[in-house]
Amino acid sequence: MVEPGLDVTDSGVPVPLISFRGVKKAFGPKIIFDDATLDVYPGETLTILGGSGTGKSVLIKMLIGLLKTDGGSIQAFGQEVTTLSEAGLIEIRKRIAMLFQSGALFDSLSVADNIKYPLREHGWGLESAMNDRVAEVLDMVGMTGSEKLKPAELSGGMRKRVGLARAIAMKPEVILYDEPTTGLDPVNVRRINGLILSLQARLGVTSIVVTHDMDSCFTVSDRIAMLYERRMAFVGSAEATQDCEIPYVREFTRGGKGTLDTDVT
Repeated sequence: MVEPGLDVTDSGVPVPLISFRGVKKAFGPKIIFDDATLDVYPGETLTILGGSGTGKSVLIKMLIGLLKTDGGSIQAFGQEVTTLSEAGLIEIRKRIAMLFQSGALFDSLSVADNIKYPLREHGWGLESAMNDRVAEVLDMVGMTGSEKLKPAELSGGMRKRVGLARAIAMKPEVILYDEPTTGLDPVNVRRINGLILSLQARLGVTSIVVTHDMDSCFTVSDRIAMLYERRMAFVGSAEATQDCEIPYVREFTRGGKGTLDTDVT
């Protein structure tokens, strides 16, 4: 059933917000993708799974132009991302935010100035307006009152939450999560998973999550995409992975957390 408010084609199929079609990518002799095809629909949380080196992080970096494709098409909001100029990519990045695996905070800046960085880059407005926005997003991630702290004063979980606050500061339509729970203790894993769910509900964002944590995957996902043999081997619901005819997909999702490495690319 198509959710109310979604744009649909003449045949009644929802219109994807983001589409990958026949994407190709290699690093020297190592082929990452030879035919990656995937649709992402408005308002959903899609989780991308795959073994070490299969290119999970590469896929989302190509979406925002941090890496170039070697072939195929990537469309977002009806635009062909692979042919955009740098100015065009900047506009796309206003609409698609990314939480990097490490949080990627500037060590020399305070929490407030880290969050203000994209606001200043994109001309958000007066300092008072930016201060209000900083306070608002810190409250959303449970970090109220931390504006003056430096990254060195934050735990790993706190750094991830500040990174997430910065990601949502520009009011993006899509949030990309690159291994959001890697290196966190179980309490902070649950906290980050809860934030992914609450932000999707509160902000109406579309989320793409790259992870190897199966508990997180089954907690936050509306759909799961499995990378295998340089393409999407499976796309479907969490429940459908258990009945998938591809043995690798069943074994991967039943293998339990802690058995898979994070990507090196």
